[in-house]
Amino acid sequence: MDSRAEDLRDSLRGALVAAAATPMTVSGEVSMDVAARYYTGLLSDGADALAVLAHTGRGPYLRPDVRAGLIERAVALGAPVLVGVDGPAQARAAKDLGAHGVLVFPTSGDRLAVHEAIWQETRLPMIAFDLYTRPCPPATLRELAAHPGVAGVKAALLSDAMACQQTIAITRAAGRLAITGEDRMFAASLLWGCESALVGLAAAQVPVTAEVMRAYAANDLRAFEKAAARLDALAATTFIEPMEGYVQRMLTLAAEEGRIPATHAHDPHCPPLTQPD
Repeated sequence: MDSRAEDLRDSLRGALVAAAATPMTVSGEVSMDVAARYYTGLLSDGADALAVLAHTGRGPYLRPDVRAGLIERAVALGAPVLVGVDGPAQARAAKDLGAHGVLVFPTSGDRLAVHEAIWQETRLPMIAFDLYTRPCPPATLRELAAHPGVAGVKAALLSDAMACQQTIAITRAAGRLAITGEDRMFAASLLWGCESALVGLAAAQVPVTAEVMRAYAANDLRAFEKAAARLDALAATTFIEPMEGYVQRMLTLAAEEGRIPATHAHDPHCPPLTQPD
C-alpha cells in the first residue's frame, strides 16, 4: 500500500464525509458563492470532510469549468476533500486543484484498469466504489482492494445486507478503510465493520448522521440506538423510490434548513416526483 493511500486512509478513519449536493437553479445554473456557503455549513455542523462532484453532487453532468470552481471552493475550506471522477482526466484536474483523493465511479468496463490509469496519471489516493446499480464482483473487489493506490472502499449496496458485509470483509482483510455509503443500512454497516462514512444523507441535516458516528465512537449504546432511530427515520423519507429523487429531497431539506436559497434547491436530473413525495 502506497504511503499516500495510507495517509488518506488514516486521516478518514472515524470521519463523516458529507457527500455534498450541488445547489442549482431550475435551469441548472450553479452559484459558486452559494456552494461555498453550503460547504462551509456542512463542515460547521458536523461533517469532517467533503466529497464533491460525487453522485449526490451530480458530478458526471457538470461542465469542467463548473467542476473546477466547486473543487476550488471546497479545498479552500481546509478540510479533506474527495472528488468524484470517472477517469484520469478528471482525476488530474482534481489533483491540480488540491483534492486529497478521488472517489472513482463504478464502470461497466475494466474497473481495475480505470483505477490503474488514474493512479499512473496522478498518484492521487483513490476510494473504490461498490454501488448497488453496478455491484463489484468479489474477485474484482479483492484486486481493487489490493491496489497500492486504493485507500478504502465505499459500500453502497442499498438493501443487500450480505453483499455489504462481504464488501466490508474484503476491504478490511486488505487493510483498507471500509467506508459506509449505506444510507438505509447505516447503523448496521458500522456494526459490520465500517470505520467511516461517506453518505448523501449528510448533504443536509448533518447532525442527524454525525450523532450516530459520535455515539458509536463513544461506545454509548443507548445514545447510538436513539441516534440511529432518528437517522433511519430520515433515510426512510429520503432514500425511497424513485431512488434518484433523493438528491432533490436532500436539496429541499437543505433549503428548509436555510443552508441554500430556495432558488438553488433544484436537481435538473431528478425523475418526476409526486406531490406527496
